[in-house]
Amino acid sequence: MRTTGYLSPEYVASLAEFGRPLWLAGSGGSLLVRAIPGTDSSDAMGPYPLFCCQDWSALPDDLDRLENRVVSVVVVTDPFAEFHHEAASQAFNRGLVRYKDHHVIDLDVPLESSARPHHRRNARRALERLAVEEIDHPPRSLDIWCGLYDELIKRHGMTGISCFSRRSFEMQWDVPGLAAFRAVDARGEVVGMVLWYCQGEVGYYHLAAYSERGYAEKASYALFWAAAERLRGRVRWLSLGAGAGATCDASDGLTRFKRGWSPLTRPTYLGRHVACERRYAELCRGRTATQFFPAYRDVAAAVA
Repeated sequence: MRTTGYLSPEYVASLAEFGRPLWLAGSGGSLLVRAIPGTDSSDAMGPYPLFCCQDWSALPDDLDRLENRVVSVVVVTDPFAEFHHEAASQAFNRGLVRYKDHHVIDLDVPLESSARPHHRRNARRALERLAVEEIDHPPRSLDIWCGLYDELIKRHGMTGISCFSRRSFEMQWDVPGLAAFRAVDARGEVVGMVLWYCQGEVGYYHLAAYSERGYAEKASYALFWAAAERLRGRVRWLSLGAGAGATCDASDGLTRFKRGWSPLTRPTYLGRHVACERRYAELCRGRTATQFFPAYRDVAAAVA
């Protein structure tokens, strides 16, 4: 059976500018292998934004086989991962630590019941001004998407792995399971777009971007409401992710927006694994001990 969404090799290949894709044959997951700056060693991280695999019971053997190939592995687990917590903890020899709670929508429950009044009101008003359309051939809309996403990067001063290149987006838009929607105003202008990956019973919110007019018209409410309605029947759940930052401040706007669609959450975990103990100890020598993993990448604890 062909895999879709974050499980798809095509998705992981789209992130190759951030690391070399490494397929884990037993579990059916993938990692990105990256160079450790200033060394001749490498480590691995899970793909952005989540590490998904088909068989979590096979993951311990996959990680054991990485001994001396990479120094360490760090992943953020899928909130819908089907694993026994204690068994999964044994796969990661530096622990499986609770990270962020992701907001989820149960599509068996009408949005009129699950969404807060504020969200229902904003969605209703936005849908009076905007038409939401599912894009039947997403690659044709790539230019519009890249323009909107460039505005998003500038607006929020984004850096790092979420600043995808055009080539990365070209590949992401060809990943099986993509569902893309656009909001169009009365003049025919696309003012916002949202991307989802459908994977089994779950639709994962991937990315969204809006023009200045899209923000003014609250296009995000129209897009999320209409996408949820149209994905009902294709998937059971929508996974909206969490707020921004490592601590996920409950008062920030993104968290409030996601929380307003449903009271339900599912946890994610940081899986931390050291594949080469000797090299890990060498790289950490002289550094202040912190909770950051891998410790040798903690800029704040760098050797003086």
